[in-house]
Amino acid sequence: MLLDTHGRTATDLRVSLTDRCNLRCTYCMPEEGLSWLAKPELLTDDEIVRLVGVAVGQLGVTEVRFTGGEPLLRPGLVSVVERCAALRPRPRLSLTTNGIGLERTAGALRAAGLDRVNVSLDTLSSQTFERITRRRRHGDVLRGLAAARDAGLTPVKVNAVLLPGVNDSEAPELLAWALAEGYELRFIEQMPLDAQHGWQRGRMVTAEEILAALERRFTLTPEEGRGSAPAERWLVDGGPGRVGVIASVTRPFCRACDRTRLTADGQVRDCLFAREESDLRGPLRAGADDAELAELWRRAMWGKKAGSGLDEPTFEQPARPMSAIGG
Repeated sequence: MLLDTHGRTATDLRVSLTDRCNLRCTYCMPEEGLSWLAKPELLTDDEIVRLVGVAVGQLGVTEVRFTGGEPLLRPGLVSVVERCAALRPRPRLSLTTNGIGLERTAGALRAAGLDRVNVSLDTLSSQTFERITRRRRHGDVLRGLAAARDAGLTPVKVNAVLLPGVNDSEAPELLAWALAEGYELRFIEQMPLDAQHGWQRGRMVTAEEILAALERRFTLTPEEGRGSAPAERWLVDGGPGRVGVIASVTRPFCRACDRTRLTADGQVRDCLFAREESDLRGPLRAGADDAELAELWRRAMWGKKAGSGLDEPTFEQPARPMSAIGG
């Protein structure tokens, strides 16, 4: 098992398949993009499947989520999903994506064994979408969402980040739209993981502000039994529709964290906001067997800190941005 000194067990693995992305969201990276990892630095498909197999077979991982960057840019994605779905015990498989390309791949991913998707969409306005992402791909995302729903990649969850003066007035409209379409909307507080290091605590839309905006239009009833899930959830107008809020900044949920992370270049991260990483790619390529890799992974997680440190005045943003860590 992946235990730490604070009594937590990691059973949820986030696997970044690439640091590349086909959007340039203002809260994530500069317009010109970033210096992407060179191909030799990336884990191969075989290496990813092997490490996921170690996590599932020897370390008690039961949930695997593929992330990026944009994971749909990974050429071997469908094959990786299929091979991971064949592992025993079989992990539950999900994907976090910006939705571009999902229209043509949703069916193949479902057939390969993917269980569900999370799709990022911050606005219902194509103009605002272009302002945030610097790309004209709003329609592609909407069609990708519909394709995922039709393919049975459910529940389809929509992740939205609200930005002051940009889309922060859209919270009720986003929720009404998600309920009508059969998606589960989750608002995410903007986190200090941008490549520009321009995040400011005073310039983020908080969970409290999001809920206040929603409650002006809807009746929200808190759900119990959150467990280790990052999102607090509410029934909307008595249900069955729900809305979630991931408040990593103002309502940290570190005490129940059950996640471990593997970057596209084979580094274990014990926390999204960690400033240290543990290398698995080097030992793997040097000939380490599965038992040795599992032990290295255990050691990497054992020293996990009690919290992210976001609420401390000494907090320092990690050097890697979200696109290079994996969501």
